[in-house]
Amino acid sequence: MRRLLLRTKAGIRDAAKPLGDAAVGALTTGLLRTTRYFDPIKTANLFGRVSRFIGRRLREDKIGRANLTAAFPEKSPEEIETILAGVWDNIGRVGAEFAHLDHIWEHDPAHPEDSRIEIEPRTHELFAQLRLDGKPALIFASHLGNWELPALAAVAHGLDAAILYRRPNIASADRAVEKLRAVNMGTLIPAGRDAPFKLAEALQKGQHVAMLVDQYLTNGVEVTFFGRKTKANPMMARLLRQVECPVHGVRIIRLPGHRFRAELSEEVKPVRDAAGQIDIRGTMQAITSVVEGWIREYPDQWLWLHRRWR
Repeated sequence: MRRLLLRTKAGIRDAAKPLGDAAVGALTTGLLRTTRYFDPIKTANLFGRVSRFIGRRLREDKIGRANLTAAFPEKSPEEIETILAGVWDNIGRVGAEFAHLDHIWEHDPAHPEDSRIEIEPRTHELFAQLRLDGKPALIFASHLGNWELPALAAVAHGLDAAILYRRPNIASADRAVEKLRAVNMGTLIPAGRDAPFKLAEALQKGQHVAMLVDQYLTNGVEVTFFGRKTKANPMMARLLRQVECPVHGVRIIRLPGHRFRAELSEEVKPVRDAAGQIDIRGTMQAITSVVEGWIREYPDQWLWLHRRWR
């Protein structure tokens, strides 16, 4: 009888899953479409407030607090709570801004003071160098500030970019999200078994390949991040072994007044082993250290809510 009940429950779950996925997909699509009708700044303010209110009541809030306390032992509990509130606010704003990806990039080099995106002269120089040097390049980013915008920065500077992204599990949500991302984001390559081959092909064609590098990967290489061991995805270093090319980091920092600052790092030199080959672990440590430096500057803009250390 017990086995029969278990099989029945499993059957009900399997039957209900498509309905649940369809409902979530419809909700995601509807929310994205609806958000586009409203003022992006007012909507970002609203989403930030809602995210702070709901987020502080979720399990992820405890994860974020524990992560921050371990990463910044010198900070007081009050400082940790202030940072954590900013983390939730940033997430809400990223969600609102995602619906406006096709027109959020506003930068006029002639009138930078009136632009929503601020770009320093050195970043312009580095982007021009990447565009004109005739080489492919690897560009890494992290879940800092608005992590959807770096892809827009690359295309806005004329780079032929191929972007690795993770698809939502629900097909209808995936279609809605991909439709927004496809605008001014270059070639989109979904994460999966064949992604490394497609990314390597893109590099061999001279494209600039970009990806997020700050999430935990069970089968990754060991690196030190905020003084603790964790696992990093070695894909970028492995691609570099196949196609040697410049490596840079890009971040889009949130500024007061609903503005952003786009920054491209100087070239990050790979670490090599005794034979002169790219050292996978050492190179990923170098990249991880750059990301840690970014986060230390703006801790309230990074996604502390996932289990980065396990």
